[in-house]
Amino acid sequence: MSQTLRQHAEQQFAEELEELKKADNRERPENWVLSPWAVAEYLMGGTLANGFQVSAKYIGNRRLMETAIATLATDRALLLFGVPGTAKSWVSEHLAAAVSGDSTLLIQGTAGTSEEQLRYGWNYAELLAKGPSKAALVPSPLMRAMEQGKTARVEELTRIPADVQDTLITILSEKSLPVPELGSETQAVRGFNVIATANNRDKGINELSSALKRRFNTVILPVPASEDEEVSIVSKRVAELGRALQLPGEPPALKEVRRVVQIFRELRNGQTEDGKTKLKTSSATLSTAEAISVINSGMALAGHFGDGVLRAGDIAASLVGAIVKDPVQDAVVWREYQETVMKERSDWKDLYRACREQN
Repeated sequence: MSQTLRQHAEQQFAEELEELKKADNRERPENWVLSPWAVAEYLMGGTLANGFQVSAKYIGNRRLMETAIATLATDRALLLFGVPGTAKSWVSEHLAAAVSGDSTLLIQGTAGTSEEQLRYGWNYAELLAKGPSKAALVPSPLMRAMEQGKTARVEELTRIPADVQDTLITILSEKSLPVPELGSETQAVRGFNVIATANNRDKGINELSSALKRRFNTVILPVPASEDEEVSIVSKRVAELGRALQLPGEPPALKEVRRVVQIFRELRNGQTEDGKTKLKTSSATLSTAEAISVINSGMALAGHFGDGVLRAGDIAASLVGAIVKDPVQDAVVWREYQETVMKERSDWKDLYRACREQN
């Protein structure tokens, strides 16, 4: 077993990608590892003609994934947009792995991301010794993707300052990156494209210019449509992370996963699932990713400090940290939910008592 805490998608699912290559007899865009059909099969999962089972990486609307894949086969870049926790980065990584066989050409957007990080930098020792030269140039992941005909990823595009964002305009429209210091340019090889992600909840968002927006086709990733869908996503990811982290103890009971998902959905939507009770909403995002984290933390507690069986007390400790981000406003929301919803559910008495103890 690999000692790597988290493998890249193309490493973790190497067997699936290899089986898809063998079964894939459809037309592939130049420099793509798989055809668009096979990329969709990799993302959505299914059974191949030889009986090999491909696991689902994305549980949701297949047409959304087909639209994203089709975009990458054109000259338009792809922008995955949505609220936090809707699997934008997850989908971006798996798309790059299936299209290019390489998900590592990544630029992480922050308020401090500079133009050089998007374009190229310099080896200053080489630069001072010999002046500007190809040897002194340090290509960015974006520049390497252009040279190799691969997919580059830009995470949290709207966190990057607006003037730096606009560095992408020439790259996406002209498919070239000028290097004026050398009097040359890097022209993109066929197969090159960009997947960017952005969410609309972060503080300090830098709106994309209209010129940059036109270079992207936007695919909005929604929160899971139903409770069953979200439970399925959480259960799958918890099992995968449990194996990767080698957490002791048993896999969580479906009942416990469903309770966490229901709490998150109700506080997120401002009403109980049956629509009968209106609720105050928390300032926390309460995303699917947060629900996965709550269950994993509970499993760690149960495995290391209990008998290995996930119980209400293990979940309660993590629920408070996920829901109460504002110690005043969210504490009121959480107490009200316990008294008006949890207390009234006969099969939630254990969780209600455990949460009260945490308070």
